[in-house]
Amino acid sequence: MATRNPSEYDDRREALATYFDSTARQAWIDLTSDAKVSGIRATVRAGRDAMRALLLDWLPTDLRRTTLLDAGCGTGSLAVAAACRGADVTGIDVASGLVDVARERTPSFIGHGRIHWRSGDMLDSSLGTFAHVVAMDSLIHYDPADLVDALGQLAQRTTGSILFTFAPRTTLLAAMHNVGKVFPKSDRSPAIVPVAEADLRARLARLSGWSIGRTQRISSGFYTSQALELVRHG
Repeated sequence: MATRNPSEYDDRREALATYFDSTARQAWIDLTSDAKVSGIRATVRAGRDAMRALLLDWLPTDLRRTTLLDAGCGTGSLAVAAACRGADVTGIDVASGLVDVARERTPSFIGHGRIHWRSGDMLDSSLGTFAHVVAMDSLIHYDPADLVDALGQLAQRTTGSILFTFAPRTTLLAAMHNVGKVFPKSDRSPAIVPVAEADLRARLARLSGWSIGRTQRISSGFYTSQALELVRHG
């Protein structure tokens, strides 16, 4: 797969880093803890918890001696859960402040697993090669071309499976996306980009050496996200 001009991806990545390290930092810390949140955010928390459980269920139960990249680790819940199953995890996020929280929240004992916390770009080739990559809700801000290009780059460094989520193009999400465009950028978070599943599957079919596996949608109030599994073959 040819590499696209990275400027659009880089611009969006930097916008996300700024947003999650400033405007949304405390809200995200609260959302990913047991702190009391609003009814709307409670539905998002429940949806994210369900999605995390689903992705973990798609991974092997025994992750000992297995490398895993948590691409967009946020405050670290998935990385910690995988490490507790024995995985050697690299957790990376563009928001260094959230990675600091993840590091602080890491339990003193995680069994046979290990976690290497990093801040930066999930596509950095210096991170190495992994058996599995999980990108939970970290690619939902990119248009389909950039999303698939990112997956293509991750695929070059993955030997087993890639589990990722996308925002499915539903009537509600499309309407929310279009309404959001009328507000000044300073007044809203980086937009979630709804993606048509058929278009996404057609683009992914061009990933040589990979096939599409399981998929499942999680809907909880204001949270709607769809998981999709890519499996290396041959």
